[in-house]
Amino acid sequence: MNISIPKVYPILDSSVIPAVGRSKFLEMLGKSLADAGVLWLEYRNKTGTDAEVMADSKILRAVMPAGQVKLILDDRVDLVAEAGFDGVHVDAGDASPRDARKLLGHDRIVGTFGGSYNLIPGILAEPANYLAIGPVYLTTTKQTSRAPIGVEGVRRLRAEARPEAVLVAAAGITFETAPMVFAAGASSVAVAAAIFRAADPAREFLRWKEQIGD
Repeated sequence: MNISIPKVYPILDSSVIPAVGRSKFLEMLGKSLADAGVLWLEYRNKTGTDAEVMADSKILRAVMPAGQVKLILDDRVDLVAEAGFDGVHVDAGDASPRDARKLLGHDRIVGTFGGSYNLIPGILAEPANYLAIGPVYLTTTKQTSRAPIGVEGVRRLRAEARPEAVLVAAAGITFETAPMVFAAGASSVAVAAAIFRAADPAREFLRWKEQIGD
């Protein structure tokens, strides 16, 4: 179930989206990110209503064309098809990867949480395309009770997962620390605050891309 995943995986958390001028903000942001070469984007909204999630998702899909950008919806397996998204990311406590796969079929992406200090028992047998691991560092965009695993934790999980698993290291990763995370064995880094709290997220993404590559 492994796939080719870009090295930089931006996560747009709803906390950075303004309440006033929301639609225009998302239109401009989505278009600028697509123009900058973003290949994958996860939209995460833990507190919004179904209507808000759908409205945001439809704007992002309209300005980030299918076939150019893969859009991943956090948690909401039930809304993926209606939003026209390419897949879902499910964490512990959400739908299981197996249930998500049954609902979405084999053509869409399913990502899930793979583990922190160790891999979750049996997770490598789940029908997921990639496994998120972490938190690598402290995060400001997502609530978690897990302690940061650091670069050594990434290295330990890579050894446990073996080379073929797609591991997306997440949480608190910065432009300066990303190279160390890759050196420890991450396939990709999920980046939220470091890109989307920059003055110009698209320009910041390009800076990452120029250093790290596709």
